[in-house]
Amino acid sequence: MGFSVNTNLGAMAALQSLNETNRGLAQVQTRINTGLSVSSTKDDSASYAIAQTLRGDLGGLKSVSSSLSRAKSVTDVAIAGAEQISDVINQMKAKAYQSADAGIDANSRAAINSDFVALRDQITTIVNSSDFNGTNLLLTGGGTVTALQSVKDGNTGTATYDPDSLSVANQGLDLGGSVVTVAATGQVNTQAAAQAMIDTLTTTQSNLATSLSTLGAASRKIEAQQTFTGKLSDVVEAGIGNLVDADLAKESAKLQALQVKQQLGVQALSIANQAPSTIISLFR
Repeated sequence: MGFSVNTNLGAMAALQSLNETNRGLAQVQTRINTGLSVSSTKDDSASYAIAQTLRGDLGGLKSVSSSLSRAKSVTDVAIAGAEQISDVINQMKAKAYQSADAGIDANSRAAINSDFVALRDQITTIVNSSDFNGTNLLLTGGGTVTALQSVKDGNTGTATYDPDSLSVANQGLDLGGSVVTVAATGQVNTQAAAQAMIDTLTTTQSNLATSLSTLGAASRKIEAQQTFTGKLSDVVEAGIGNLVDADLAKESAKLQALQVKQQLGVQALSIANQAPSTIISLFR
């Protein structure tokens, strides 16, 4: 095609090239601004969909971590209370042995019994105080602990979503219960009562050992799950980054290259737009 003032193919080509450069420049600037190579489904539908699913899982893992932290706190409070009760039971048993001694007088036994009663009542105080966020594992009827340990459905194949969870049972360390078998009115005011109390306290010590073991194992399990959840969250977050994060070093190099191309494109378009003006010289 010859010279024409109606159609300038050179300017068209230069403009197309400049527009393409501008689009690339805008894309690179978006990646630099967001730090993401895939910030929209328009960039890469497959990677974006996978990343969104992983982001959902990551949010679920944060909920799991929060649930485990709450369960750990409730369990640790119960452990502290149970250990204190175990110490009190040991002191009560020592008082019962003293009162069972046939060689002491009535006044001494009464003083020992007063100490025993004070220790006995302390158990109730400890039990009632071992509460965290409305849950008390040492108080009968104080509730149990159930915590999430997975965001996945534990009942695969069923219609109802049921995530995996762990639970800690209520221990019921109230006086006169199945664990602490000392009655709320138990005393060692006589030698016979003291001798009977020694047997009761021995049974209680055995029961408490089981409760302490149960609580300790639950606390260790929760802590292990917390550690695993934290590691899993880090891995998922790294996986999301591998899918959608931009390499800013490369994007910086692209940005400089595209800026140079943009300047050259503007100059090329300017030259192409001046081409029709040469037609004027043909008519001089």
